[in-house]
Amino acid sequence: MAPSVKDEAVSEEGFDRVLQRLRGVVETLETGSLTLEQSLAAFEEGVRLSRRGAAILDQAERRVEILTRGDGEPVAAPFEPPTEK
Repeated sequence: MAPSVKDEAVSEEGFDRVLQRLRGVVETLETGSLTLEQSLAAFEEGVRLSRRGAAILDQAERRVEILTRGDGEPVAAPFEPPTEK
């Protein structure tokens, strides 16, 4: 099955836009006003958006590990937010 124009648009979007669209899908589904077919289509879009968001986060994690390499090996370290002074 060839990717749709909507699928291609999702693959080009950044994380913030994907998350915004996913929230919209969830809100629409929560209204309960969709037909079964509309609900399934919205759910499918939500799954695509969720997978794209996860892929973006995985890619970001790999980039951080590359940037924090130690002795040639990636060093996984927990994120510690800056402390307020």
